[in-house]
Amino acid sequence: MGLDFRNANSLWAAVLLETWYRLGLRLAIISPGSRSTPLTVASAQHPGVEAIAILDERSAAFFALGNAKRTGQPVLLICTSGTAAANFYPAVIEASLSQVPLLVLSADRPPELRHCRAGQTIDQIKLYGHYPNWQAELATVDITSDRLCYLRQMAVQAWERSLCPQPGVVHLNVPLREPLAPLSDPDRLTQIAEFDTEAFFAAIAPPLLPQPSLPWPEAWQAERRGLIVAGLAHPLQPEAYCRAVAELAAGLGWPVLTDALSPLRHQAALNPYLVSTYDLILRNSKQAANLVPDWVIQIGELPTSKILRAWLQRFDPPRWLVATGAESLDPLQGRVIHLPVSVENLEPRSRIAQASSLYLAQWLAIATQARQLLDQELQALEQLNDSQVAALLPQVLPEATPLLIANSSPVRDVEYFWPLNSRRLQPFVNRGANGIDGTLSTALGLAHRSDRPTVLLTGDLALLHDTNGFLSARQLVGSLTIVLINNQGGGIFEWLAIAAFDPPFEEYFATPQAVDFRQLCATYGIDYHLIADEQQFRQLLAALPRQGVRLLEVRTERRREAQWRQDLFTRLAAALPAV
Repeated sequence: MGLDFRNANSLWAAVLLETWYRLGLRLAIISPGSRSTPLTVASAQHPGVEAIAILDERSAAFFALGNAKRTGQPVLLICTSGTAAANFYPAVIEASLSQVPLLVLSADRPPELRHCRAGQTIDQIKLYGHYPNWQAELATVDITSDRLCYLRQMAVQAWERSLCPQPGVVHLNVPLREPLAPLSDPDRLTQIAEFDTEAFFAAIAPPLLPQPSLPWPEAWQAERRGLIVAGLAHPLQPEAYCRAVAELAAGLGWPVLTDALSPLRHQAALNPYLVSTYDLILRNSKQAANLVPDWVIQIGELPTSKILRAWLQRFDPPRWLVATGAESLDPLQGRVIHLPVSVENLEPRSRIAQASSLYLAQWLAIATQARQLLDQELQALEQLNDSQVAALLPQVLPEATPLLIANSSPVRDVEYFWPLNSRRLQPFVNRGANGIDGTLSTALGLAHRSDRPTVLLTGDLALLHDTNGFLSARQLVGSLTIVLINNQGGGIFEWLAIAAFDPPFEEYFATPQAVDFRQLCATYGIDYHLIADEQQFRQLLAALPRQGVRLLEVRTERRREAQWRQDLFTRLAAALPAV
């Protein structure tokens, strides 16, 4: 196992690490501290587990989240006692709501040192409320045979419950007594020496996860005016997901409204029924009324668009929700029937009526017109703005590039302006809680040991909110390019009614920050480029570096962009032809 068991604590911690290693653990993220010493040493000395030290617990947790999001495998998080574990909380919430597997180990004082003002001690029992899939406190350390078997079983259970019935967070609180360092314990040397590693771990094997399947409901009929709506998705096998949706659309002859946060927009050659310009189309009241469907199949979460959501809520067509897990994914509180299955595990019926083409043709025709109008407007711009950056990325990024999209404005920029393409780009986003917490750290975790260079699209406030993430840039094995839209403030607030009230708008909502990003990058040793024009932007993104972090800053004008976008949507929605 690669570890010298010198005392009971070191053996206890090593049993956890070795059990998880045999189940598939490959990465442990550690924030420094004293009480967690046995856990840290076991991770650092295990030959099969990569251990990375990250100073800031919030950054560490989001780094772990980003890596687990890409791999689909649990990442281990370790911290000391006290408020250290509380700093994991934002990432725990995001992982829980996004169904990302994390194993959280919080070291703790033993029971006799609680509730007596011992240093660095808080109540860590059920620290994360109802967010974990499972949470427990381990027994205090005892290396009798029965107690070690208990520990092994708890570790196996923790791993399985981080993955099933749906991925999420498992939190184990670990009380530890002195000595914390791997000092020899003469009274236990014989007992430790008799520990039979291979016999103890022989029965451990990765769990078999259930894969339920369901047939298409009889109510799904091709002759109906039907619509498929596909929102955020992070499938581990994007092509299989896209083919499953394409098969569904082709079998029914229904158009597919797809968010840019789904792989569908990036593998468009697999599905000729895709529509990406639905937000613009539905801003035209006549089109919105003409295109109301009889039925909707909602795959996963709804797209971000408020226009689309308001349209579905207003007309309230019956919806079938295709999603694993029992959680409601219907913020509209509409007429929904839940099919608890992934779209890949839907089984087509052997006989299905010939698809009706009229409703589909209407959607595809108006979508083509809307895309042409958008492209004309974007091509006419004389300098880069937020919208054009979003539209250019799928044109210039290398195929299959992983791309993390920050919350607030960037998420909406890509939904509005990202065209259909077949470049197999891999979109990622933290839309569980929709916060800007840990944006940079998530991107670094996503990029770590990825087989392809990774890109982050972010605004200035989201990046500044997580500048401690730059502390872990030197740990990155891989490449991250940050595309920074610097409009000096929260651009998303410009779209809200409060923008007309200044003061207090600029100081309390837009909150511009006077940070020189060139100097910030110099502080952390980050390669920096100020983008002058579209040609330079294309050149720097067409070939991504294989190692390290670099930042490309695009400076835009927040208020001008907001006004331009408002005028654009009004003009283009009115210009859409009748179909």
